[in-house]
Amino acid sequence: MHCLSIKPGSDCTFMTKKGCSFNGGKCHPVVEACNGCDRTLNLSDASYCGSFPEPAAKWRRGPCNLATHVKNGKKETIQKINPLKASKRSAAGR
Repeated sequence: MHCLSIKPGSDCTFMTKKGCSFNGGKCHPVVEACNGCDRTLNLSDASYCGSFPEPAAKWRRGPCNLATHVKNGKKETIQKINPLKASKRSAAGR
């Protein structure tokens, strides 16, 4: 259903025939960490998230999983190689 309260015309999963069913009855503005995300909707008075009604809750435990401007911080681990096993493998491969 389309939002009728704060984001008119945009699809919202929380809209019902009685109005907004989200806690508080309206969406909350984006937080500073959301700046640069492609999902933000700039409306007349504030910016809102197009995917989640309360962006501050998504940032409480780390980066938002829906943020498009955050790079995934997977680190490659360097595996230690036992030199004795490595020499045996290279000798067996000949």
